[in-house]
Amino acid sequence: MALPASEARAAADAEATYDAPSFGNVSLLHFTDCHAQLLPVHFREPSVNLGVAAMRGRVPHVVGEALLARFGIAPGSRAAFAFSHLDFERLARSHGRVGGFAHLATLVRRLRETRPGALLLDGGDTWQGSGTSLWTDAADMIEATKLLGVDVMTLHWECTYGQDRVLDAAKNELAGRIEIVAQNIKTADFGDPVFEPFAMREISGVPVAIVGQAFPYTPIANPRYMVADWTFGIQEENMQATVDAARAAGARAVIVLSHNGMDVDLKMASRVRGIDAILGGHTHDGVPVPMLVENPGGRTIVTNAGSNGKFLAVLDLDVGAGGVRDFRYRLLPVFADLLPPDPAMAALVERIRAPYLAKLGEVLATSEGLLYRRGNFNGSFDQLILDALMAEKDAEIAFSPGFRWGTSILPGEPITMENLLDQTAITYPYTTLSRMTGEQIRLVLEDVADNLFNPDPYYQQGGDMVRVGGLSYRCDPTAPAGRRITGMALRGEAIDASKSYRVAGWAPVSEEARDAGGEPIWDLVARHLRARRTIPAPRLNLPSLAGIEGNPGIAP
Repeated sequence: MALPASEARAAADAEATYDAPSFGNVSLLHFTDCHAQLLPVHFREPSVNLGVAAMRGRVPHVVGEALLARFGIAPGSRAAFAFSHLDFERLARSHGRVGGFAHLATLVRRLRETRPGALLLDGGDTWQGSGTSLWTDAADMIEATKLLGVDVMTLHWECTYGQDRVLDAAKNELAGRIEIVAQNIKTADFGDPVFEPFAMREISGVPVAIVGQAFPYTPIANPRYMVADWTFGIQEENMQATVDAARAAGARAVIVLSHNGMDVDLKMASRVRGIDAILGGHTHDGVPVPMLVENPGGRTIVTNAGSNGKFLAVLDLDVGAGGVRDFRYRLLPVFADLLPPDPAMAALVERIRAPYLAKLGEVLATSEGLLYRRGNFNGSFDQLILDALMAEKDAEIAFSPGFRWGTSILPGEPITMENLLDQTAITYPYTTLSRMTGEQIRLVLEDVADNLFNPDPYYQQGGDMVRVGGLSYRCDPTAPAGRRITGMALRGEAIDASKSYRVAGWAPVSEEARDAGGEPIWDLVARHLRARRTIPAPRLNLPSLAGIEGNPGIAP
């Protein structure tokens, strides 16, 4: 009997999307930055991802129509929906949700059937980003990744559960199943390695080294007290020594599993010899085609595999006695409507969520507009948080961190407690109200702008720009450090450098703020939403920009 037309189209789409013939003799599967999203989600890609200096116009700093043209992706296609923000609302309703561990598990299993011995690599930011991961101290994600078949992982937000929790997991829950690697995490006292710098695995008789590179600026971007006995950093010289050691140990292919961010990976690839590929994360860039970087030892493949469980990368290598001879790479979107859920993983996810369903499912309000986070300067869900902070704290100005994680909500959909936790579930959620002078506010904005727009990638230390409520300002990403922020004003009146203002915020990294124990951000925003029930599309408070004319990292 013939399939109905809709099912036939879906079957044809699935065949075309997941047609990834095996190649060579070494296969690596890679996902990163899933941020604890066990279920399929909506996730809008950014319309602003600016590159400056040498990074201007270079991947990953290309968005919208410029991105589609760069990679030859047809507008309105499934691929366009996966890799760009264009026409997001319509295409999301047409193509449905992405990700979900049960659907990801199906794709992993299918690929492994044609790639015996393939390794599954987890690039980090897996244990944090949802209500269940927060409430179970990441036990939910540890169990899910073990069932998924992860072999090797590295770290970033995992560390915000504290170093003791990470070490306990490595010793007990992960032991014999998933190995944590990180060449750049050392003890603060004697500089001893906390984890193995690389894992040596054999695939089809080929020894392959997986070198770990944890997020270098964890103690800066997140609370230092959570990893008080560890040091991080890029540690380029030690990376070279680690690669050399892996080669000396017999590795015929060396892969770096990185949480640097793509700009940092591209620079590292140009300077460190002997790396065959960097499978990258942190900046959430879904890049369909890898970059090839020349260096004194040859060339290195550099990739980044998106976020929120939305993509699975497949790197196939042809490795001979002298090393890598050729490769094939695919970044496969995980479309929930094209991949049937894996029964075992679906059952596990259901069991994990069962004790929390009532709390997660509480409807706080209905959104009249699209809510999303990702983008250099602001997102509509960030704006909702800013508006709530100013209203509930009676503040003139509000700051919200430039986190890249967080799912999207379509117009007309309910905002549940689960949706709110997708934006806020961290182990230091305290809200604050302080007085800051105009000059202090400017310095905060300048500092974060330098983290984002420093022309040297090795000095880019965090996420996107801090989100700002109430305050208007002008930003020139191309200006020198300390001179990017001008024109600050509050309700049309210029900010006085010496005057103090009431500023609300959340997610402070200091021990003093932790000890003060402010109200968790999700409680404050939930109260704000319950009182309103219907939320109009937020009006984004965006800076006016200079120096970005013609930059393909911002959509027209």
